[in-house]
Amino acid sequence: MTHQYQHDVLIIGSGASGLSLALQLADHANVAVLSKSELTEGATFYAQGGVSAVLDTCDSIDSHVQDTLQTGAGLCDERIVRFVVEHGRESIQWLTDLGVNFTRTADADGSMDFHLHKEGGHTHHRIIHALDSTGRAIETTLENKVRAHSNIELFEYRTAIDLITSDKSAQSTHINRCLGAYVYNEEKLSVEVFKARFVILATGGVGKVYLYTSNPDICTGDGIAMAWRAGCRIANMEFIQFHPTCLYHPDAKSFLISEALRGEGARLLLSNGEPFMHRFDQRAELAPRDIVARAIDHEMKRLGGECVYLDISHRSKDFIITHFPNIYQKCLCFGFDLAKQAVPVVPAAHYTCGGVMIDKHGRTDISRLYAIGEVTNSGLHGANRMASNSLLECVVFAHSAFQDIKARLSVVSMSPEVPEWDESQVTNSDEEVVVSHNWDELRRFMWDYVGIVRTTKRLHRAQSRVSLLQKEIMEYYGNFRVTNDLIELRNLVTVADLIIQSALQRKESRGLHYSLDYPEPEHGKPPQNTILVPTHERQKDFAA
Repeated sequence: MTHQYQHDVLIIGSGASGLSLALQLADHANVAVLSKSELTEGATFYAQGGVSAVLDTCDSIDSHVQDTLQTGAGLCDERIVRFVVEHGRESIQWLTDLGVNFTRTADADGSMDFHLHKEGGHTHHRIIHALDSTGRAIETTLENKVRAHSNIELFEYRTAIDLITSDKSAQSTHINRCLGAYVYNEEKLSVEVFKARFVILATGGVGKVYLYTSNPDICTGDGIAMAWRAGCRIANMEFIQFHPTCLYHPDAKSFLISEALRGEGARLLLSNGEPFMHRFDQRAELAPRDIVARAIDHEMKRLGGECVYLDISHRSKDFIITHFPNIYQKCLCFGFDLAKQAVPVVPAAHYTCGGVMIDKHGRTDISRLYAIGEVTNSGLHGANRMASNSLLECVVFAHSAFQDIKARLSVVSMSPEVPEWDESQVTNSDEEVVVSHNWDELRRFMWDYVGIVRTTKRLHRAQSRVSLLQKEIMEYYGNFRVTNDLIELRNLVTVADLIIQSALQRKESRGLHYSLDYPEPEHGKPPQNTILVPTHERQKDFAA
């Protein structure tokens, strides 16, 4: 018999959004948090830059809103942008009250105020940070708080397989409700059932669908794929942000070089020392990420080079070590001294701007299912995320979802028994090599055909390849017991298909989606979101 757990709230994901929500709900409900690895392993922990918020008297809400709208290339929801930006200061106060030690600097009068960076797309210094390890400071602070709370139960090394919904059970009604999730226990190699009154997807993005990514290994699009299979609409998956500057070294595993370096004057150079960004945008190194990444990609292809170079050596060594101590030490480990030389950098898949469609409370198309953070398409980022808006989104939407769920706790009851996990018709696999080969093939053709610069021909090639892979993986999934690698591969091929579908539908270049066949934005009508609606035919092959 499948082991079953029961909680008021099930949160799938343990980054800034998931842990922020868990901490706020725990005083009102019993909460389960699932983490695919150890609790802190996720994109939040590795975030370097900071959190954007209007904290300087020279800055304004309207300025932050306009910067975000401009960077989002016409597809941001202005109401959501203003909602998030207006809650910036209180979000920072909440994190500070928890104990996040943001960097401070002395003013002329000797008082200590927050030190604020300026990053690409921003017209003001508004990036509050904890040196160059802001994500680590936030994540570890949240971890300490949730581990100490008696009403939060943590389940590490658990990978969600699928959502359990009423339309796939004996409780089917005209309203599709989320009842819980099937979850793989990696330590016991078994499947468990988690029942809950409310389920929240906080699973992050899809970076591992690409060969080169700044994301940790767990970012395999699980939440987006599960939501799609369950019946949620997915929007704007063509907008994958490639971070312009990841350290280029065979052992670095795409170590991120924070955009904050460019905010402090770092320049991008060709191999001969020539700067080039001024030829692509008047903001040069401080242009939004899509422009910088395409410029680097263009120069690498034009010259046949493997990388470009990032140079901040004109700043003093003391300045570099004071502001970027972790990046400085990490580069030293790979033989590069930021104070003496330019370091080689390349773009890598970094952030998913599309995802599960939600409202400002985090509600999805399925009753009792919420989603927050990078897994979502909230309307904040549009066609291109502005630097450091993502951690702000996590905290703001966690609080908004908390308020909505808290108000509904007294009126939503626990569902009756849910179907057990059935593996009576499957066996242990003797062909694990199929999984690893398909994984490698998928990530390589996504990088080659659905990368920074696209063509219709490349997209159709990718579509043909992903269709074949889906059939192979569907057959494999139907015949063998699940493993962690198989679960992730199943989700990766689903999100790859969603990215390709979305990219083929957009007959223009906008934000992060750039097509050589349609190099200009479409004129004559307002910009449109790309919304994919699940159908029975699309879902049935990969249903639980």
